[in-house]
Amino acid sequence: MTSRRLHLLLVGVPLLVSAVVTPVAVAAGQPPPGGDEVGRELYLTGCASCHGPDGKGVNGPEGDVRGPPLTDAGEAAAYYYLTTGRMPLASSDERPVRKDPAYTPEEIDALVAYVGTLGNGPAVPDVDPAKGDLANGGVIYRASCQACHSASGSGGALSYGRAAPSLASATPRQVGSAVRVGPGQMPVFGEDTISDDELNDLVRYVEYLHDPADPGGLPIGRTGPIPEGFVAWLIGMTALLALVGWIGTRAPIREAVAEAGRGDHDG
Repeated sequence: MTSRRLHLLLVGVPLLVSAVVTPVAVAAGQPPPGGDEVGRELYLTGCASCHGPDGKGVNGPEGDVRGPPLTDAGEAAAYYYLTTGRMPLASSDERPVRKDPAYTPEEIDALVAYVGTLGNGPAVPDVDPAKGDLANGGVIYRASCQACHSASGSGGALSYGRAAPSLASATPRQVGSAVRVGPGQMPVFGEDTISDDELNDLVRYVEYLHDPADPGGLPIGRTGPIPEGFVAWLIGMTALLALVGWIGTRAPIREAVAEAGRGDHDG
């Protein structure tokens, strides 16, 4: 066999195999050789039973939605739910709450990358609190976030028995991802509403809420101005009632002293 024929054989056979295997793998819903097999295997094991092997969602036996489609979720939604431990759920009826992640950081990266291939959802935003403006971040937070998450970021009650979570443990990328995908009852804030620069401002302000300055008084748990005002009113009224009671107990003593004075004068 000549060197030219050997060269054609070594080059042509792999190309032929790739041309045959790739369409078959794609048609079967599998990535071509060299794809992210780790993310796919993790997805099929822990996510496909609710979200479907193709990410298009699964309906329960009574027509209820067992898991919503992920075709528009994107990497941002996968990153938020996986890093906060809200996914996967033991049951589709379980309400997602923050807990320790079920996967390692490397497994989360693989899953996030794979979910990103299921559709055209938003990518994980590249946020940098160091580039944000704290004052403008406060303005954005009070306008778009405070009504649900409270002034201090401690969370608050919503409708239908739900609650906006506390932001005390939220990382910058988790905040940025939540803003872009709107998990749960949270609205989606696209770049036309909160730009990337404004997102940096907002993330910096949320970071500030983790350990804010408290000049001029006690923070009282940083529960917000209304609860803190009520505590101040309660303490003030208690002190006032105690003072009134003390003054009342002094009245008989003054009367006795005055009576004794009048007796000495008459004598």
